[in-house]
Amino acid sequence: MKHIIDQLDTSINTFFDRLQKVWEGSLSRAVIGYLLVFTFVLSLLVIELNRIGLLPRPLSSLIPTNHFYSISLVFSLLLIIEVISLVFSLVHSVANSVGKQMEILSLILLRQSFKEFIYFSEPIHWEGLNEPVYHILSDAVGGLLIFIVLGFYYRLQHHVSIARDEEDKRRFITAKKLVALLLLGTFTLVGILALYESLAGSYRIEFFPVFYTILIFSDILIVLISMRYSARYCILFRNSGFALTTVVIRLALTAPAYVNVVLGLAAALFALSLTMAYNTFVPVLEKKGK
Repeated sequence: MKHIIDQLDTSINTFFDRLQKVWEGSLSRAVIGYLLVFTFVLSLLVIELNRIGLLPRPLSSLIPTNHFYSISLVFSLLLIIEVISLVFSLVHSVANSVGKQMEILSLILLRQSFKEFIYFSEPIHWEGLNEPVYHILSDAVGGLLIFIVLGFYYRLQHHVSIARDEEDKRRFITAKKLVALLLLGTFTLVGILALYESLAGSYRIEFFPVFYTILIFSDILIVLISMRYSARYCILFRNSGFALTTVVIRLALTAPAYVNVVLGLAAALFALSLTMAYNTFVPVLEKKGK
């Protein structure tokens, strides 16, 4: 039995490490960069062709005529790339994973700011733009504030393995890699379904809210797995608190304007406060618990 488990561990680690090496390699980074630039330029060109009436009728009905849609498209692709990086970050640290989630939230707020530009005429006229401008300012300032909170959050991180035994540490990392692979598979499936729905003219599946909902369950699963390797109160409280942060971020994604910023900033401040409390009081609490 132990031999089978060891073989399974080796397979999971090998497969995950190869995927991560490819994803984080210089070639992949270059391809992604060129892809984003190509997509942006191509979308601008296609929209312009549609504006001057050179696209066939079936296709023209699917293509917008506002150039600002191209910004929304390329930001969506950038966010998908960040989500994949988030999946890989699950293995390294729960705290870093939460930080990555907040990074994505701040980028989503910036994307929503750019999405408001679709209500602008070309050339831009001020008439009737009061509400879109307020939304732009709200989301942009919210993204900036989360960015600032993240700076303090990362500065306070002190990464200590919850497993004190080297074998347990290896097993815990392998378990997180398995969760990450399952999450990556789910991410791919949700992405395909969302793309299919959008091409069919239906938008029942909203990719980022659905993905963050799944992420909540994966965070809870990692909390439960961590209890196998450490039942310390401080670790359990911190990881459970980080899972709650994911829940609040998920709420922020579907909240109305202004409320989404409040919830996003609240999630960031909660994660920061949790880190500060953990760093300050964990020595006292662990000493008391002995």
